[in-house]
Amino acid sequence: MNKNIWYARAGIDRKTVLSTLTSFLLIAVVQSSSQHLDTTRAASIDVQEAVEGGLDWLAANQSRRGNWTANEGRYPTAMTALAGTALLLEGSTPTQGKHADSIAQAVDYLVSRSRPNGLIGDPKTDDRYTYGHGFSMLFLSQVLGEEEDLARRNEVIKVLESAVEFSGRAQTKDGGWGYVSAKDGNDFDEGSTTITQVQGLRGCRNAGISVPRETIDRAIAYIHKCTMPDGGVQYSSKGGGGRPAISAAAIACLFNAGEYDDTHVPRMLTYAEKHLGNIANAGFGHWHYAHYYYSQVMYREGGQKWSDYRRQIEKRLIAEATKDRAGVFWQQGYIGPVYTTSTNLTILQLNAGMLPIYQR
Repeated sequence: MNKNIWYARAGIDRKTVLSTLTSFLLIAVVQSSSQHLDTTRAASIDVQEAVEGGLDWLAANQSRRGNWTANEGRYPTAMTALAGTALLLEGSTPTQGKHADSIAQAVDYLVSRSRPNGLIGDPKTDDRYTYGHGFSMLFLSQVLGEEEDLARRNEVIKVLESAVEFSGRAQTKDGGWGYVSAKDGNDFDEGSTTITQVQGLRGCRNAGISVPRETIDRAIAYIHKCTMPDGGVQYSSKGGGGRPAISAAAIACLFNAGEYDDTHVPRMLTYAEKHLGNIANAGFGHWHYAHYYYSQVMYREGGQKWSDYRRQIEKRLIAEATKDRAGVFWQQGYIGPVYTTSTNLTILQLNAGMLPIYQR
């Protein structure tokens, strides 16, 4: 068919069509260039701009229910607690500061997720609910001291008291925790979830919530059992070999438990520094998780170690940042940008010493 006949039958002027197509192409080129400039500009911003932009991005991506999620809507409890903690580190509280509304909504959401048995989360929709439970204890315990509303404060206290009791019941025979409670998981344990429980319990204790010493002592014994001769901490009490990420988390866990002079710590530090001291090393997997905890360890170490590490980690995180209309975010990893952005913002804000759980 003749092209001019087709245009005529369709009632369209050929020049109009060509003009429209040209406009679309120009718009596409401009948008592509704009996106490229945004990404490039993000790589040249300073730490403060990255932090402020990242916090703005989290606030803009909070749902109307007050929560955040990982990819495919997964892990809402864990993501909400992590994002909320990142916002707290800026200095905002549920009633004051730039991100007060977002923090208050996160508190409301997590309080609403507290179940009669003490679990903060939903075992029906979250196959790894222990993570969310531990991160929620950490976040809510840091909020508690800043909560000015007496009724809400008492509500948070009750949630945390029940959460501590749940963690005690969920602990395995070997003293660790698994992705779910010991009862639901056939007494399976592994290192990464154990760390979330100990850090959450420590936060509760610091906030004045009673935490049985036996629960903490059993967790410390579990970490000792999982520590190998070279200082690496294995995946589980059943084995699995030393893991740099879990090793860093285990040191942070011991520090949170007050075990600064633990005899295992020196060789654990040596192992962690060997594998994580080089920021460019990504051969061990779970890079962001590893440095989320390793940064806490280095911050507590202080001195030149912290200064050198901080300079390296900030440079890398700034280089990996992406910018959009909502702010700055990080999209590396398979869990999703909320997770990576929240953990990176925690790293970048440690030096402010804002929250009790991270202070030296």
